[in-house]
Amino acid sequence: MNDHHADFARLVKEAGIPTTEAELKTVWENEVAAQGVAFSNNSEYSPWWRIVSALVTMPVLWLVDLLMTGVLPQMFVKTASGSALDLLAWGVAVERKQAAKARGRVQFTRGDLSGQLEIRAGTVIQSASINGRIYRLHTTQARRFSDGEATLLVDVEAVDTGSGYNLAAGYYAVLQTPIPGVTVTNLDNWLLHPGADRETDDALRLRVRNQFSAVNQWHTDAVYTAIIAGFDGVSVDNVFFEHEAPRGPGTANAFILFETGTPDAAFLARIQARISDEGNHGHGDDLQVFAMPETLHDVSADLWAVSHLDAAAREQLKQAVTQFIRAAFRENQDYQPTRTFPFSRFSFSRLAQELHTAFPALASIDFKTSDITSQMDIPRLKSLTVTLP
Repeated sequence: MNDHHADFARLVKEAGIPTTEAELKTVWENEVAAQGVAFSNNSEYSPWWRIVSALVTMPVLWLVDLLMTGVLPQMFVKTASGSALDLLAWGVAVERKQAAKARGRVQFTRGDLSGQLEIRAGTVIQSASINGRIYRLHTTQARRFSDGEATLLVDVEAVDTGSGYNLAAGYYAVLQTPIPGVTVTNLDNWLLHPGADRETDDALRLRVRNQFSAVNQWHTDAVYTAIIAGFDGVSVDNVFFEHEAPRGPGTANAFILFETGTPDAAFLARIQARISDEGNHGHGDDLQVFAMPETLHDVSADLWAVSHLDAAAREQLKQAVTQFIRAAFRENQDYQPTRTFPFSRFSFSRLAQELHTAFPALASIDFKTSDITSQMDIPRLKSLTVTLP
């Protein structure tokens, strides 16, 4: 967002309000003369006159500065923030989305299939360390393996709110307290409800802007975007439409790109129900909601580290680079590379530059994969191989 201080200063000037100390002193002196007040000690060298002028002009300068930097910016959607932006959003029937915990299912697997085995409520499953942070889930209810049963799906919830818990498949694979003979992992589409951070000012601002286009009586893209982006984990700029009548006249598709991971079909079904079953669609409209289609890619990279690193530091570098690359393919949010996106070209040379910036100990990196060009789809990793000779 651009700094609009100069614009607000111009508005104040155009309203005839002095904005500098010199202008205020001129106005003050003119007002004194207009009132016919005669001062004999009004020399600019007079301590009395200087203190009187300061007592008049300085508080006004403070108020004018408050007007330009604190009051006027909070009156416009583009520049408002915090509670002021909340009020502007309320005026168009939009409320800031609050933080939410990720909920989903993980799969427990056991080697010995004989007898029953209980997975207790509160069992903690965690990820490996990602950029110094470990994410944890806990089971929300007790479940039991039946005799002869090898796998068991158990409902889990993140221990805290935030979108960082929406990790891709395979990340949650560590039992905080080991259970002999039992392993755990999160499968594809494990999320029943994505975790979410409290909506930022920028994200809320986008939804407010979209709402101005959605107030008409026609079911346009903006109307459907407003409905879909009201769900946790969905932002306005991650909703894409296919208008080419995929199922005949009056039909369209909406594809949702999630920042990391892909929720279970049940979450998408709730969005679909909001549109189709609750009457939030136009007469004859057939809008179907889908997760963004994925393309899978094998990515490999050779690393070279600076010469003074010991074995432990080299392994840490390798793991950090691996997670950074995975973040670029939307598997975690703990690094901030340029991410894959629909209708774009994913550049491995740019990714290499970002890796060099993030990891000074990285001497060189050689990707074996060509740039990826996407359409109405999102590139994901099929496999990732990182070697450090």
